Amino acid sequence: MSRTDDDTWDITEGVGATALSVARARAIETDAERPLYTDRYAHFFVEAAIAAGWRSPFQDGHPMRAQAMAAYIASRTKFFDDFFTTAGANGVDQAVILAAGLDTRAWRLPWIDGTTVYEIDQPKVLEFKDRVLAEHRARPAARYAAVAVDLRHDWPKALRQAGFDPSTPTAWSAEGLLPYLPATVQDALFEQIDQLSARGSRLSVEAFGAVFYSAEQLARRQARMAEARRAAAEASGSGPARSEAGSPTSEPDVTRLWYMEARTDVAQWLTERGWEVTAIAAADLMAHYQRPAPDGLEDPVPDTVLLDARKR
Repeated sequence: MSRTDDDTWDITEGVGATALSVARARAIETDAERPLYTDRYAHFFVEAAIAAGWRSPFQDGHPMRAQAMAAYIASRTKFFDDFFTTAGANGVDQAVILAAGLDTRAWRLPWIDGTTVYEIDQPKVLEFKDRVLAEHRARPAARYAAVAVDLRHDWPKALRQAGFDPSTPTAWSAEGLLPYLPATVQDALFEQIDQLSARGSRLSVEAFGAVFYSAEQLARRQARMAEARRAAAEASGSGPARSEAGSPTSEPDVTRLWYMEARTDVAQWLTERGWEVTAIAAADLMAHYQRPAPDGLEDPVPDTVLLDARKR
């Protein structure tokens, strides 16, 4: 599917399906010999989606590249886990998870007493999450509020209506989000976060570099995805299914969901507005958590920098 200004999605289609792919990666890490974290809820989401006909992209394609992406997602997940835990240890008891998808931190992290966790995402995504967790009698470890609103709409109003207090320091996260927003919406998002953040608020961002949005990188990524889809179709004996773009596929081309536009440098933008920012590149983060990508891969991980910012 291609993007439109007011497009919506269910959990097994379009942008929603990317949340399932991330949940699948978290399930893989949970089953590792020495996992960086444990997310038993991730298995519930994957099982429910497979029962509804979803096919995990980790079943297809290049195994080494799938391993690299799983290692990246594991490291990214641990980074954001540590961000929220540290914020809580410093007394921040209000959290907002933007484009939450199938994030389960409200259920699995050790939140300090009195914490409220707000999750913002599309209505159908949050409905799927609520249904699956209810079926397994999961209870959040903090006060929890689902805010069903598109980030391209007036999400600050919806957040306030759910009980959010802009006078209280907040821990914000933007993980796996920015390429799915137009550049102008990304700018507006950070303006709104800044306006809603009391002094002492914290913000963690998966920021994407200029290389990620380049035409050259996009062409290489699309070529690799097309080859992986061809290999998967041949291995399954199902023949060359066709995507919207006319290439063999068993999974949607995620690059069609991104807005490939030049972006504001998030770290610089935050610094100029009084946020104290620290940053770590993806490869360095993976080395820190002992989850390096396999050797011999071209562009083994996305061109990202993980930011941890505090409003002074």
